[in-house]
Amino acid sequence: MHERPTGEYGLSAGIALAGNLADAGRYVFTTDDAVELRPPGVRPAAVSRLLKSLADAGWIIRLRRGLYAGTGKLPGGVDVPPFAIATSLVKPSAIAHLSALAHHGLTDQIPRVVSAITPRKVVVPSMRGGQPLEGAHVWHAAGLDFRYVVVVPEHFDLGLEMIWLDERFRVPITDRERTVLDLFALPRLFGGVGEGMTVLEQCREDIDLAKLVAYALRYGSVAVVKRLGWALEAVDASPAVLAPLRELRSSSYSPLDPGRIRRGRYDRDWMIIDNRAED
Repeated sequence: MHERPTGEYGLSAGIALAGNLADAGRYVFTTDDAVELRPPGVRPAAVSRLLKSLADAGWIIRLRRGLYAGTGKLPGGVDVPPFAIATSLVKPSAIAHLSALAHHGLTDQIPRVVSAITPRKVVVPSMRGGQPLEGAHVWHAAGLDFRYVVVVPEHFDLGLEMIWLDERFRVPITDRERTVLDLFALPRLFGGVGEGMTVLEQCREDIDLAKLVAYALRYGSVAVVKRLGWALEAVDASPAVLAPLRELRSSSYSPLDPGRIRRGRYDRDWMIIDNRAED
């Protein structure tokens, strides 16, 4: 079959390409995906130009070099949910922190940034001369901001579950208990340990405390274990829940909120400095 030069393809070829991708369920796709599913008669070398034409027309979204998302502006197309975009921009990654907290109904806050964790080093565009958002580098794509926190592989795999966003999109996310653990492991990402205390006080009945304790022990940080134990005791968790956390010994005091000055009331039982009231 004779194939026309790149410059001779009209937008109709691009629309046909987008339709092929949507029919194949590739709502987030790479340039290679587009080459594979190009319409008959379209040369592989022409695909990048077709994708640019579609992006310029607003019918697909360029997420980063070589990665695109479809939209609902074309027949068969759909708007890709923010969580699906986040876990496609960086692989592997999983929705976490404030985004997971809101998804699980554990906070009334509406996050401005989609938060995710990943075990791989991430270089977002703002690191190449851009300005960080509120002191942190984020990835801006599809009109949204995405923040990735790099974690060790053992922490990445802990407490992940797969959820369906709708009938098309399924993404990894930290489960309810792992998300609560992160409130005490990385309180700075939530504005301080106060958010963790609020969640335990208001949503305790919605949390599997035994699973939360098990995650804390697997996390591998004595300071996190003691911080969580102190907080659970403060909300009247049962002795049976607290017992495994008490068994782990600590030889030094840790601040309840590591983002604040190490000054306050010393709790010898948990080896915790209650520094919430200190500046």
